[in-house]
Amino acid sequence: MDVWLTLFVGSMALTVAMSILWWTHGRHGNAGIVDVAWTVGVGLLSLGYCVTAAEGNMTRRVWLAMIVAVWSGRLAWHILHRVRRMPEDGRYTTLKEAWGAQAPQKMFVFFMFQAIAAAVFSLPMLMAASNATVIGTTDYLAIVVALIALTGEAIADRQLQKFRENQNNRGKTCRAGLWRYSRHPNYFFEWLHWFVYVLLAWSTPYGWLTLLAPLAMLHFVLNVTGVPPTERQAIQSRGDDYRSYQQETSVFFPWPPRLPRGASPSNRSSKVN
Repeated sequence: MDVWLTLFVGSMALTVAMSILWWTHGRHGNAGIVDVAWTVGVGLLSLGYCVTAAEGNMTRRVWLAMIVAVWSGRLAWHILHRVRRMPEDGRYTTLKEAWGAQAPQKMFVFFMFQAIAAAVFSLPMLMAASNATVIGTTDYLAIVVALIALTGEAIADRQLQKFRENQNNRGKTCRAGLWRYSRHPNYFFEWLHWFVYVLLAWSTPYGWLTLLAPLAMLHFVLNVTGVPPTERQAIQSRGDDYRSYQQETSVFFPWPPRLPRGASPSNRSSKVN
């Protein structure tokens, strides 16, 4: 089996799995399971490429498999933990309310779209696994980026989870750790991680095409499924506290917080801590 057959078989299996999960979601009501399936789907497809891309450099394939396994396993477990213990993500609740009586049918289309998206976003991993060139500078740089991105996302997720577990923080906005420098540090490091596959595939003839993945991810995060619905939900639940956070904190790229109008550095420090 070559990588393209792996892509075809894996995509068909993912479509079936998404159909089953859509039916399951219809009975239990939490659409967040689609995010778990998407992450696992991309991970399994990528691991399949690492096994079947016989022409690819073995060392690079091993590195790729390790990075993908850590990324997919950690993120899928984190999302599954959230789905099982918390109410449905406000993004999906809002979508269902907007769709009204057509919500079940449109949600099925959404699940199918996620199956397609998983296959498309796995293509940079396919190109990286098929890269037959000798290990070079961009490969070592990929390891550095992977360590920074995976560690940063894990820390951001843990900081937010710890903040939410404290009952005294209900109705408040997390400003702890990385969340002081970005309103969405988890999204930032998730986006950064996609450059790992760009670097691992860069030495192939069409390696530059893998840049489309982080560019597409940036568009979706900033304009479609990430920041806009998340922040609308945050304003609904936290009101002026989140509006103040928006004025002080960079939306995506980590950056030192801005002083609110009329505030001194000491006032800001006490508010954050």
